[in-house]
Amino acid sequence: MQKHIQNIFEIKINIYGNMKHTQFVALDIETTGLDIQKHEIIEIGCILFSYNEKKQSFKIDDECVFKIKPERIADANKTSLKINKYNEFDWQDAIPLKKGLQKVMKKVKGRVMVAHNASFDYHFLDLACKAEQVDNTLHYHILDTLSMAYVRLQGTDATQLSLRFLCDYFSIENKKAHTALADAKATYELFVKLMGSFNPSKDEK
Repeated sequence: MQKHIQNIFEIKINIYGNMKHTQFVALDIETTGLDIQKHEIIEIGCILFSYNEKKQSFKIDDECVFKIKPERIADANKTSLKINKYNEFDWQDAIPLKKGLQKVMKKVKGRVMVAHNASFDYHFLDLACKAEQVDNTLHYHILDTLSMAYVRLQGTDATQLSLRFLCDYFSIENKKAHTALADAKATYELFVKLMGSFNPSKDEK
């Protein structure tokens, strides 16, 4: 936990101080289950953003979402498919995993990944990249909004750290929860709220 806390405050100093050109990507994946060795990525959503020093605020640069064609749908966890709304009709134009990874990695090259429960998304992505022989082009720094919220909400009335709970807590609208682009957008908005709370010049919730 000490490492997480240190990283949070280091990135805060970098953003509001010297690293004027840091670029980020709020990233979310949807999968056929939680087992990294057994289950598959079926959707990747990205919100590309950066910090505008002049306006002292974050801004969205671009966004993208890719539906990925599953190869082993028989191995999927039925509950996971229900949660992320997988169905054959909506995935009829889905692209192969390798093509999806190539498109994503081209978009996010050199960007700091921001995700909620980031280790889950990163490890799924990294393993997929290795399996498909696609270079993982993300920056080596990773920011986890779950860990940031853990620090930020110490001593408050917050009772959970799920993305859904934190969206409600910070009044972030996410009508299409558990879809990749919507959750990536919600993660971006949560990150902005949390970074504001670590900056004394910003208003608290």
